[in-house]
Amino acid sequence: MTVMPFPPLAIDLLVTAGSIVPIEPAGVVLEHHALAVDQGRILAVLPIAEARKRYQPRKLIDLPGHALMPGLVNMHTHSAMTLLRGIADDLPMMDWLQGHIWPAEAANMNYEFCRDGVRLAMAEMIRGGQTCFNDMYFFPDASAAAAQEAGMRAAVGLIVIDFPSAWAKAGEYIHKGLALRDSLRGKPLIKTTFAPHAPYTVSDDLMRQVRQYATELGIPINMHIHETAFEVEQAVAQTGKRPWQRLRELDMLGPDLIAVHMTQLTEQEVEEVAHYGVHVAHCPESNLKLVSGFCQVHKLLQAGANVCIGTDGAASNNDLDLFSELRTASLLAKGVSGDARALPAAKALEMATLAGARALGWDDQIGSLLPGKAADFIAIDMSALNTQPVYNVISHLVYAINSRQVDHVWVAGQALLADGQLQTLVEDELRAKAGEWRHKITGKV
Repeated sequence: MTVMPFPPLAIDLLVTAGSIVPIEPAGVVLEHHALAVDQGRILAVLPIAEARKRYQPRKLIDLPGHALMPGLVNMHTHSAMTLLRGIADDLPMMDWLQGHIWPAEAANMNYEFCRDGVRLAMAEMIRGGQTCFNDMYFFPDASAAAAQEAGMRAAVGLIVIDFPSAWAKAGEYIHKGLALRDSLRGKPLIKTTFAPHAPYTVSDDLMRQVRQYATELGIPINMHIHETAFEVEQAVAQTGKRPWQRLRELDMLGPDLIAVHMTQLTEQEVEEVAHYGVHVAHCPESNLKLVSGFCQVHKLLQAGANVCIGTDGAASNNDLDLFSELRTASLLAKGVSGDARALPAAKALEMATLAGARALGWDDQIGSLLPGKAADFIAIDMSALNTQPVYNVISHLVYAINSRQVDHVWVAGQALLADGQLQTLVEDELRAKAGEWRHKITGKV
């Protein structure tokens, strides 16, 4: 009796590559492997020869000179602020914020500003290999709508702040945020987080409400904390307490808290970050530009804390290039700690992928290339002169490439960038809108 072989399985997509960096297991590079995708999910990561026998893809993409890896997770953005890029540079943090940014926002903030700014930001992020961003800004409904339209994965911050804005009156923020959360149920690419702006702009009463709802509903909390020495000194002068102490007393510390910046930490606070399971969103380039301070990444990692990476907004960075950010993070960790091994390349890649997914509670879906996870992945052309010769793929992904080498991006199996061309956003429209806003904000044509 002759046993007939099973016919190849029909699937949506098969991508073959020179190498695959799955992130899990850590530090692994799979050479001459393929990624099989069907119905938006990863079916298998396997050698190319085996993949060609096992699968009959409706679309086959051969990328022999490329590396595949999970899409980057940008853990802190104010996406709409791309429209304020370069408006007030080379200034200290509080002068920049209070003297320039807040007045510009007050004069121009509306739904359309946020929608157009987020679209421009997403185009930049997608081109740079980002498949997910954790946003904090006004009009989160505009951010959510723009992300859904573009097919990008997003965690949308439900902003909470003491003073009124174009988005909400004082006292309305939590109610409006919860209503938006309810309207987004069933949207697989969108999550929500509570986003109290900072300890110095959110009262104890609002903090308690955020804690109550976050616990009841299982929503992460996303907040600027200990961003500058001035913030900490002002809090001590006014209350006798460091902001971290106040947050601890308000029961805000826990594994559902994403603490952004964290440049001013004592040894005890570093230990408490790990003890409470707080996630840290590190934004090295924005912190450097605004002279905010240095996040003690090496000490946090040694203590066992989960540290991830964000760009911050384009008004303070001034780009949304997460590959540049993770390179800076690695170099800065070495310089601050005096240890060349403080943040090795493989760990930096994890911080920009799986660590961010973990902080958002999305690590069962994204952040690594494992069967069953969502097909959020990118392809990077390693044949460029600046990445030749290739001795160590992981090292090159951190220290040698630039974001322009990303030429394919998929989210849930949908192509957002193909052969370097955006698929769900139109560049000419984005440029035109950016020009219109420049004219409105500055009066210049």
